[in-house]
Amino acid sequence: MATLPFSPAADRNKQPILEALRELLPARGRALEIASGTGQHAAWLGAGLPGWEWQPTEANSTALPTIAAWVRQAGASNVRPPCLLDVMEPQWPSDEETLASAFARPFDAIFCANMLHISPWTACKALMQGARRHLAADSGLLLIYGPFLEHGVPTSPGNRDFDASLRTQNPVWGLRQREAVEEEATRCGLRLRQRLAMPANNLLLVFGFH
Repeated sequence: MATLPFSPAADRNKQPILEALRELLPARGRALEIASGTGQHAAWLGAGLPGWEWQPTEANSTALPTIAAWVRQAGASNVRPPCLLDVMEPQWPSDEETLASAFARPFDAIFCANMLHISPWTACKALMQGARRHLAADSGLLLIYGPFLEHGVPTSPGNRDFDASLRTQNPVWGLRQREAVEEEATRCGLRLRQRLAMPANNLLLVFGFH
């Protein structure tokens, strides 16, 4: 593990996320993970949800070998090879071979953790549009994990400082207003089904078509 890129935050939140997904998802299905990062979530969630085929993706091609290495280390044979996917592109993924195989059928779930606050707001719009294209229309779920701002809910000091730090690094970054994210989802035919409070002042937002 020491030789692989390691995210302490991903390591801390992987088990609470897994427990939530076990409650939310059926025993079997196909999941698309957007912005897999180091691959720690793909490895852990894939291993913890053996009935699910898990497709990790990343916009940064240099991250793909790391994701694959984490998955091998976890022995998660149900996790597919990671593929290059830029959420902002009109076609997911750009690689035609992967598109013809893993993306030929709709996904039962799309999972995205800790991306919205380190992306421009247009990435949220693109995520919703991609979910509309690739989620199963009857029962598909979009699951978004991370810190959010909310009307009428006091922002924790940690999240307030984190938001300020992000905006200092990049003016188009920052914690997103949960209600604004919900608005974008509504434009794509998705509605917020559940708002789950998670450890360390994070939320898991669950969207579906019905």
